[in-house]
Amino acid sequence: MNKKLSWGIISTGRIAETFANGVLKSKTGKLVAVASRNKEKAEKFAEKYQVPHAFGSYEELLADNKVEAVYIATPHPMHAFWAIKAAEAKKHILCEKPIGLNHAEAMAIVESAIENDVFLMEAFMYRCHPQTKKLVEILRQNIIGDIRVIQATFSFQAQFNPESRLFNNDLGGGGILDVGCYCASMARLVAGVALGKDIAEPVEVKGCGHLGITGVDEWAVASVRFPGDIVAQLSTGVAIAQENVVRIFGTKGFILIPSPWIISRDGGESKILINIYGEKSPQEIIIKTDSGLYSIEADTVAENIERRQAQFPAMTWDDTLGNMKTLDMWRQSIGLVYEREKSEKMTVPVWGSLQPGRKFKMKYGEIKGLDKKVSKVFMGADNQLTFPHAAVMFDDFVERGGNAFDTAFIYAGGLCEKLLGEWIKSRNIRKDVIILGKGAHTPYCTPQDLTKQLMISLERMQTDYIDIYMLHRDNLEIPAGEFIDVLNEHKRAGRIKIFGASNWTLKRIDEANEYARKHNLEGFSAVSNNFSLARMIEPVWQGVISSSDPESIKWFQKRQIPLIAWSSQARGFFTGRYSPEDKSDPQMVRCWYSEDNFKRFERAQKLAKELGVPATAIALAYVLCQKFPVFAIIGPRTIMETRTSLIGLEIELTEEQLKWLNLEI
Repeated sequence: MNKKLSWGIISTGRIAETFANGVLKSKTGKLVAVASRNKEKAEKFAEKYQVPHAFGSYEELLADNKVEAVYIATPHPMHAFWAIKAAEAKKHILCEKPIGLNHAEAMAIVESAIENDVFLMEAFMYRCHPQTKKLVEILRQNIIGDIRVIQATFSFQAQFNPESRLFNNDLGGGGILDVGCYCASMARLVAGVALGKDIAEPVEVKGCGHLGITGVDEWAVASVRFPGDIVAQLSTGVAIAQENVVRIFGTKGFILIPSPWIISRDGGESKILINIYGEKSPQEIIIKTDSGLYSIEADTVAENIERRQAQFPAMTWDDTLGNMKTLDMWRQSIGLVYEREKSEKMTVPVWGSLQPGRKFKMKYGEIKGLDKKVSKVFMGADNQLTFPHAAVMFDDFVERGGNAFDTAFIYAGGLCEKLLGEWIKSRNIRKDVIILGKGAHTPYCTPQDLTKQLMISLERMQTDYIDIYMLHRDNLEIPAGEFIDVLNEHKRAGRIKIFGASNWTLKRIDEANEYARKHNLEGFSAVSNNFSLARMIEPVWQGVISSSDPESIKWFQKRQIPLIAWSSQARGFFTGRYSPEDKSDPQMVRCWYSEDNFKRFERAQKLAKELGVPATAIALAYVLCQKFPVFAIIGPRTIMETRTSLIGLEIELTEEQLKWLNLEI
């Protein structure tokens, strides 16, 4: 690129100085601004590194139109907030590793970069260096045979100071996040190349470590298993010095990288040693560079600005997300949860404040008996197992206009209810959201068990009432009227506002509502069965009911009872991941594979192409455009899945299109 990239640096610590020196010696960049929360520090930094503008706040730097790209060098817990603020200010971003405290924060940062169309890279400088590119080249040549074992170590001994970023719990201290992240990123790269890809994600991570008096990992190791039973041993620490090398063992020999991380800091030579079994001496591969390590990193950003992310072996977005997930698994295995990851401390979104509806124009419907409009899409609180993950997903959903959440007594042994309740309390929005709770799942499907589980669910979610309470299964040995009686008792007591049934046959629902009518009681106000464009061939789980057939559709059209559909996307059938030849997922094959379903998929693809949307959006639109009240439950694991799922809300299908998609014409 002809024009030099104008850099601003956020924070003035040691790593910020190192990067500033790298920019000064780079081929593509220039320093135009630096910011510190202490104006005097910023001015001293600016004088030392010839920076024209010094600011006493990060906000001022982000408002400076002369700054095109920012390097974020704050302590770990501030990365997510300032990276997102930088993206919203339309600045390109190089964020010091780790990109956030956890995978959830990383997701939020990547999504903000996508939504604001800016470059984003996590600053693993060794990944930009020619030595790492040479390593990939060597591995792809299969010189040491099939790779079996990887050893990666990055560790040092720092003097203990509970206030320093290395040992301070509130600053995300400890070895795993500070330098263990390098080891994880290297192992994933080596395993990926060995498997014919760029990156591999772990199948299993088992860790051990020592948590010091501040609650952070002072030293830790991890055993990691990748597909193909490639295994890695990762070792890190901030309170113990180790041999900081990488060794890769194959069936024909092994590779030693003496300096894998801080490679020729100021330019010069580095080396990779290849030892072939049976040969007397190793082969020495010399890598020469005329640029320093951090100058190469800065140049990598500038060279990839138009692509919005770097190219492998530098850190791509997916690489960053996978690495953060690996670090989460490592920390989980040694019991390390930072205090600021707990609900008592995470009282606002990672990006600052909760602003309902700012990201998307949600559609809403009405359900009789509820005092507020209900988003046409319910967020499934059924897969989030940590508070950071739950909070980021739920905050994002609310900012897209969502206000309805689906959960159940049995999900994750009650953890999902607990996390949903903690999130609602931490955001102080109980009156603004709708909870659909379910209980009395087989084999505990009796009126007595319903009462017991409802009381526990209320306690878990820290609420006095559930907006929509549903029986999770039916028990044909018990008259429908007995369930109606006990549900009316709880409604009168104010514990539930309305109630319904999930996975009940429509015949049984008629029986229940007829009993209610005869006895002047409230009946089922909503149903939650499966409904999707794809026909469920066999039940996904024992005892579930699908209502996608023509007779069920007529039933709902006649009665106009709201249907809150689960598996509205047919468990991902319309993502394009599946084909008749691919039998790798037995449950998908058993439940969704049929000639007629693949014809539906083909038609959904065709219409999607015409409208310029993914096929999943067509599948969701099919559900929501029925001629009776329908709401769809989605169960995204990532923010990206939420964003792409909601595209279906923007599509209005005609009656003819509905019939065509369902093979009726």
